This record gives sequence, structure tokens and C-alpha cells, in this order.
Amino acid sequence: MEPIAGEQKKRVCYFFDSDIGGFHYGPGHPMKPTRIRMCHSLVMNYGLYKKMEIFRAKPATKREMTQFHSDDYVEFLNRITPSNMNSFMREQHKYNVGDDCPVFDGLFDYCSISAGGSMEGAARLSRDKCDIAVNWAGGLHHAKKSEASGFCYVNDIVLGILELLRYHNRVLYIDIDVHHGDGVEEAFYTTDRVMTVSFHKYGEYFPGTGELRDVGVMKGKYYALNFPMRDGISDENYKSVFEPVIRQVMESYDPSAIVLQCGTDSLSGDKLGCLNLSMKGHANCVKFVKSFNKPLLLLGGGGYTMRNVSRAWAYETGLAAGVELGPEIPVNEYYEYFGPDYQLDVKSSNADDLNTPAYLNRVKRIVMDNLRHMGGPPSVQMSDVPSLPIDAVMDDPNEDEDLIPPDTRRPRRLLDSRRQADGELSDSDDEGEGGRRNHSKHKDPDSIAEKPGRKKLGGMGIMTTASAPTHGAGPSAHTTVARILSNGPPPAGPSSMDDSEKKSESGNGDSEPMSVDTPST
Repeated sequence: MEPIAGEQKKRVCYFFDSDIGGFHYGPGHPMKPTRIRMCHSLVMNYGLYKKMEIFRAKPATKREMTQFHSDDYVEFLNRITPSNMNSFMREQHKYNVGDDCPVFDGLFDYCSISAGGSMEGAARLSRDKCDIAVNWAGGLHHAKKSEASGFCYVNDIVLGILELLRYHNRVLYIDIDVHHGDGVEEAFYTTDRVMTVSFHKYGEYFPGTGELRDVGVMKGKYYALNFPMRDGISDENYKSVFEPVIRQVMESYDPSAIVLQCGTDSLSGDKLGCLNLSMKGHANCVKFVKSFNKPLLLLGGGGYTMRNVSRAWAYETGLAAGVELGPEIPVNEYYEYFGPDYQLDVKSSNADDLNTPAYLNRVKRIVMDNLRHMGGPPSVQMSDVPSLPIDAVMDDPNEDEDLIPPDTRRPRRLLDSRRQADGELSDSDDEGEGGRRNHSKHKDPDSIAEKPGRKKLGGMGIMTTASAPTHGAGPSAHTTVARILSNGPPPAGPSSMDDSEKKSESGNGDSEPMSVDTPST
């Protein structure tokens, strides 16, 4: 990790629930929640946990979901399972559940985790407990009030925005998924308190909405912006339209909070996407939106090539925390997924860009004209903040802390919420940062850095006998094993240890040395 020069320091809250990776849409389905656990594995092994607070959000309840969704629909999601789904055939057809949105084990729990992270992230932003909240399990932008759509069942984005609207006059929603953010746009199509801006592929493509002329109706007219794109857009062309449009939106609308849906199916090589963004091109949108220094809610979304999804979201988590991740992927539980190069970057392909400069300039001109019709930021009448159950959680998140026995280990929740202060060092955590590692190459077993006059100690592997106290110090076991394998088996015959080494091995003269039974080779 390298700190980004000139970057203003931000307080980041990162939401992750380890249960999210255990859900499965079914065989052959492109949506794989495991991608969120892959991203988290990169986040942890890059050391980003030192730069931000990590939370496991309280899953959203049925009552919280019904702030947007209909009671009947939420009850249906809560009751249906693979074992009883044949009893709900009429409801499945009514709520569009069955094909793109299958019934799977734990469906309601999956929706609760996704929505809970976005709602609690929004609540923390509203109460100034952080500057940026991150929930990669969220961003399910297709779900409607009483209908599942496009792999999405509960629209966590709408629930998060509703939470932000309790404290913020105006909220800006930006969508960089390859698909149009139709569920969010539809929810706020008639209001001027939320402005939706979507950059997406349009033309014989799911969900078929998001035309340039769709600008909102009634009070919300000109508060919905759509930028339709063609196949294969490059980083340069995307940046040439994204930055000027968003800059003009910020000037004209002046939101007090921003929600950014970071769907990664706009990356090059996505299984369902058809754009051609690199990881850096996608992350540039995050960096640009962050530069406005507004409360920012970062959410996930689409993305169906798992190795690229986790790469992009881990890199963007680093940008949120003010650091740039190194190019080499650290060893993690999903390391083999990132072969053969094990590099973080996702590069653009040589696909043709069908977005000509003339087309992009024409669309950009129309979008800018729509912005001028808006006539400045709308005013909002002051009112009391309505009370909700999440308020009690936010007011005292550690209310049970006094009940924990003082002699027991601190719960994981408290440990995850700690941040490492700049300049704080720990030999166990920070080895390898800032040139603090013993400079040896792990690929070369003979490359061992030694200082002049220093005696080289033997390794402390499990198959070796120790000649010094072993309490965590010394080179790691893999170095020892590599050295043993490269040098071959030791020669037979008496040991060449001197008397002092024998004495230290046995501990004292009276006791007998410990014997270890080793398997015959």
C-alpha cells in the first residue's frame, strides 16, 4: 500500500458479513455472492483493515424493508424456500421470482445482509460517524417495490437513500453499472430530493430502460439523467463524459450526500457486460466522486467475472481509505483464481469502441441541456427527523459492552472496529512495510540477507531441533523447508554440535534431552 499524495484523510466504515459468501443462486447462475468474500480476502491480506473500521451490520428486518417494498412482497420473500416453492406458483409469477431471480436456501437472509449494510452505512454517514461507508454486498439496483428483477430481490440502494433523506436535503445517486439503474430511478422518478444519474449500455440490452429522453416527471422532471452508451467504450471516452457531467450535476444540484453504485460488469472481460473499462478507468470514477468531499456511500452491484470483481472492489476500497494497492496480489485463500500473472490490474482489451466522438458529444450536449432546465438546487422544508428502530442501534452501538466479563476475550466486533493510527508500528502486523522486512526473495532459497559479522541461525521448522529459545522469533518455516529441500538430506554420522550447543539443547546437565520420533523416509 502506498499513501496517495495530497489526499485528504477520510474516516472509512467498511461493512462485511462472512455469511454472504455461503449463499448460492444455483448451478450455472452468473451471480455468485462468493465474489464479495474474495474481495474481502484481498482487503484483509493487503492490510487495508488497518486503515478503516470494519463492521458486521445488523441484518435488515421485515419492517425496515417495507419502508420501500410492499408488505406482501416482503412476506413472500420471508416465507418461500426451495422445499415449499411449489405452493407459491401464483406468487412467483406475480413477483417475477423463478428464472433470473431463483429461489435458493437462505434467500431472505441474503437480502437482509445486503440491505442491512447499506442502511447502517447510510445511518453512520448521516450521524457523522464516518466520511465514506462501503458495502460491496449492496448495490442491487433492479429490484422494484413489489417485484424482483435482474438478480435483485430487495433494493438496498433505495433503503439506504431513504435513510440519508432523513438528515440530508438532497441526495445524488450515480450508477456506473453496465445495466441501467431502473429500480432506483423508478423509486425517485417523481421527486426532486433525489437525483439519479446512470451511465449504461442501451439498445437491445437488459433492462431496456434508460433512454436519453427519460428525465423524470412532475416535481422530479429533469432530476433523472441517463447517459446511454454503445459497446466497447474505452477509459478515455468514459472519462471524457463522466467527469464533465458529474461536475455539472454537482454545481447545479449541490447534493449533501452521494451514493455511488460501483457495478463491475462495466469492466473489460465481464461475462455479461459489453464495455471495455480497465480497473483504473473504473476506479477513476470513485476517485473523482470522492474528490467532492461529500458523505459518500459506496455500493457493489453487477459483476460476473469473479476474479476481476474482487480486484476492482479491493482497489477501490484502498482509494476510499487513501492508499493505492501494489500491483502484486498477496497470498490469500483465493490466490489460484488470480493466475497466471497474479497481478491486481484488469486491463482493457482490443475490442472496437462503437462510441464515436460525434455520438458522445451529441449525448453529452443533450444531457447538459437537461441540467440547465433544472434551474438550481431545489429547496426543502425543514421538519423533524422521524424516529426509526435503527436510531437506537446508532445512538449506543456498544450498549452490551458492559455486560462482557472482563476476563474474556474482546468480541470480534470491537477488534474489527479499531483503526491503526499513522506511525503506529507492530512487528507482527507491519512486517514487510516500509522496507522493514529482511530483504530476501521468497523465490530464491539461497538469497538470504545477512549483515556482516552476524551469525546465521538455523530455521525453526517443526522437523528441526531448536538451539535457541523459540518464542516466535526467527525466519519463517517456509524458508527453512526450502533450504532443507535444496541442500538435500543431512549426511549420516555423529552430530558436529559443540558441547555448549548440546547443553543448551538439553536445558541443564541433569535432565535428559527430548527425543522426537520422526517417520522413516
